[in-house]
Amino acid sequence: MRDTAVVRVPGSSSNLGAGFDCVGLAVGRWLTVAVAIDFDAGARVVVERSGTLAGLEVAPEEDCITAGFRAACRAVGHPVPRALHIRADSGIPVGRGLGSSGAAVVAGAAAANALLDLGLDERALVGVGSAIEGHPDNVAPAVYGGAVLALASGDERAGDPVVTALPIHPSLHFVIAVPDFAVETKHARSVLPASLPHVTARRAAARAAALVQGLATGSANLLGVGLDDVLHVPFRRALIRGYDAVTHAALRAGAHGATLSGSGSSILAVAPAARAGAVGAAMVAAWGAAGTTATCFTTASPVPGYSAALEGSLSTLPE
Repeated sequence: MRDTAVVRVPGSSSNLGAGFDCVGLAVGRWLTVAVAIDFDAGARVVVERSGTLAGLEVAPEEDCITAGFRAACRAVGHPVPRALHIRADSGIPVGRGLGSSGAAVVAGAAAANALLDLGLDERALVGVGSAIEGHPDNVAPAVYGGAVLALASGDERAGDPVVTALPIHPSLHFVIAVPDFAVETKHARSVLPASLPHVTARRAAARAAALVQGLATGSANLLGVGLDDVLHVPFRRALIRGYDAVTHAALRAGAHGATLSGSGSSILAVAPAARAGAVGAAMVAAWGAAGTTATCFTTASPVPGYSAALEGSLSTLPE
């Protein structure tokens, strides 16, 4: 066992279209974390943050990386180290619906797995992360990469979610516009109703099927239906100033559909490769016309899941 693990984890877009709380996509923004057990620090956790995490004001003991590390240890009954030295550098925007907390939890759990040789496989890492996050659709793509369907296990004794990869047609690009304002996930959850009419559930099931088939085939018609969510977007769109203007701009520019990324504030559009640039520019311009500054990036080929390696020191983070 060496003293340092370096883990690289992608961000993710969850609640993809009609896949509320069960379909997620790894995206090309990354968190890199180095974790060392500091045998000389007593019972102290140190977290050094840079990139998008630089201004985060969270106590080291409450950091999602720390939580993931400790949860992985407890999952196999391994003693939790008392002192950790953590360095985290992130390009994942925080509070924008791009899985920053899920990536942090996975990074901590994967670091513990590598450092302490815990023997956790991918499904077990998803289980550890989901227990903290409350749902698997950010954690699963961060672990497996690509697009995934993640469901609670039918066997309550097994616990870990069931995860399967979803094929993505090579013609599709995912265009993500990120505004300069955040949405708190807890607040976004609070605006959802406790129950919905049966007719809405029926429409949601049909649209989820259309989403999966649309991703696999690249069908514009199926994706247009599958990205038009009825379970959470109707209740959250009011939290996202400019939502209607941005999604309409994406459609006019040639996107098959557009929807919230996670619970927002980012908006994700699915477009044919030839229209991806125009779609992104249109979304940014629509937000600009509403007085909001936004940036945009595109995920094309499936983004890989996390990677972990053992290193000899904590002096540098990989590029």
